[in-house]
Amino acid sequence: MKRTVLIVFLWTLFSVCNAQTSLPEIRVKTTDGKEIKLSDFTKSEKPLVISFWATWCNPCLEELEAIADSYGSWKKECDFEFLAISIDDSRSAGKVKSVASGKRWPFKVLIDENQEIMKAMNVSEVPFCFIINKKGVAVYRHSGYIPGDEITLLKEIKKVSDE
Repeated sequence: MKRTVLIVFLWTLFSVCNAQTSLPEIRVKTTDGKEIKLSDFTKSEKPLVISFWATWCNPCLEELEAIADSYGSWKKECDFEFLAISIDDSRSAGKVKSVASGKRWPFKVLIDENQEIMKAMNVSEVPFCFIINKKGVAVYRHSGYIPGDEITLLKEIKKVSDE
């Protein structure tokens, strides 16, 4: 009996963890206002990096600037997609496009105004970064940013690219 309860508990725990780390079937806006399905980005069969950020978050901007500075060389080392998903609400979402274009970020910038994706992926603070493998499952997650974190991120992207 105890063994059965343990197996059921572990299976439930495993299922809940997987549910929280898979890419949700939620629509997100581009900076041009078009809606696209987030899960469409896993169809390319490339690792997908998602960075949740906000225009009012200085560590977020620092992280995205550091990634933008290295992005070209990273793309030469491995093939992956990178999405910067803003969690700015409707009051500040208008700033997202101007911030991204002003900084000339080379990656896709999306807007999660209602923070649906953020909630679905169990993100409670920004900056928060995920790496999603080719099967659509989050295999790496990191909260916060200190200079140098982008080096670890690249190492993790390479691991997933080699799978």
